[in-house]
Amino acid sequence: MDVDVLLYDGFDELDGVGPYEVFDYALEYAEEGEGDRAGRVRYVTLEERETVTASHGTRVGIDGVLPEPGDGNVPDLLVVPGGGWNARDETASAWAEANRGAIPAVLADHHEAGTRIASVCTGSMLLAESGVTDGRRAVTHAGAVDELRESGANVIDARVVDDGDLLTAGGVTSGLDLALYVVEQEFGEEIAERVATVIEYERRYEVAGRD
Repeated sequence: MDVDVLLYDGFDELDGVGPYEVFDYALEYAEEGEGDRAGRVRYVTLEERETVTASHGTRVGIDGVLPEPGDGNVPDLLVVPGGGWNARDETASAWAEANRGAIPAVLADHHEAGTRIASVCTGSMLLAESGVTDGRRAVTHAGAVDELRESGANVIDARVVDDGDLLTAGGVTSGLDLALYVVEQEFGEEIAERVATVIEYERRYEVAGRD
């Protein structure tokens, strides 16, 4: 499974780094069992750059540029973190990126091309700006729920919402539950539990839309 985490200046550290760590451990453990490459997890941006500065000042190195929809190396899962939405930060935040429009446009293109997309916290508001959540079951940070509903999404009171090719998670730490849920889907319960154990995280299993 190939995972790309789409970063921008002002993203919330835990929104992006938490899922990254879960997927990194999962791929490592899956490779132990199979002996072959289980996939990749990368930090990507829309344009080439060396680092991105997160909302609390952490500088994160970038692995590459998000592939165009339909490219051979397009990710199986595209993760979109939130950050700074409720503060209305106009320079570096999800709010700023929504106003600039480039990220929402790319998300709309990837969704149309069939890329599975997952958002954490107010990353879902970037999906709302792109129209991806219109009429879809979704959730976001508690401080942005009303805006998500007003945008046309069917807001569900859950920590994680699985709506097929669209996955959304609520507040910051819910990104861990979303990532562990995907890991269990892709690699099985044993690996998901092993990852939860190594990061010493007590999973919350309730996922709306889960079979």
